[in-house]
Amino acid sequence: MYKVFVNEKKLLISKHPEELEKSLGYESFTTLEIALDLLENTSAKELNVFGENIEEIWQEFQKLFRIIEAAGGIVSNPEGEVLFIKRLGKWDLPKGKMEKGESKEESAIREIEEETGLRNVELVRFINTTYHIYVERNGEKILKCTHWFEMNFSGEDTSKPQTEEGITEVAWKNSLQIEQEVFPSTFKNIKLIVKDFQASKTK
Repeated sequence: MYKVFVNEKKLLISKHPEELEKSLGYESFTTLEIALDLLENTSAKELNVFGENIEEIWQEFQKLFRIIEAAGGIVSNPEGEVLFIKRLGKWDLPKGKMEKGESKEESAIREIEEETGLRNVELVRFINTTYHIYVERNGEKILKCTHWFEMNFSGEDTSKPQTEEGITEVAWKNSLQIEQEVFPSTFKNIKLIVKDFQASKTK
């Protein structure tokens, strides 16, 4: 199953029909174009495209876009707080585009250190990949695939925002603050990955 966010609306690509506002059975490439058109140009907030061969559908879907790979992390401290950044008035997780020749892991660590000022973050494990779509100023459609890692930090807190990247704040948040402050002012794919992370920690 693949969840893709289109302007904060959800497109779910799955094997079987899901209980969403709209569902389309996959017939051809055109099904995907119709799905995107509905999400971009109607009031529909969520849509499901389903079909038996989900990997084939996903391969076809990716042909609609230029793909950008990014990596980032959910960094926890010994108190169990999670590190967030504030950019353009919204809470976000540190992340950024992968550079040529970098592994996902190397990219995630570099981006966290650049955006938050922390040093020696410890990579624990891969969590998941999130997908969202946006349009460049030249009209080109981008599918951004962000690979997320769980990380720990226990050193001296040297955190400071990377202001040249538009980051205005770096802050540690506990679970109550995440619920009350971060979730009402973040992106759906960030909420999704944080909830995935929290669920994995309570198992």
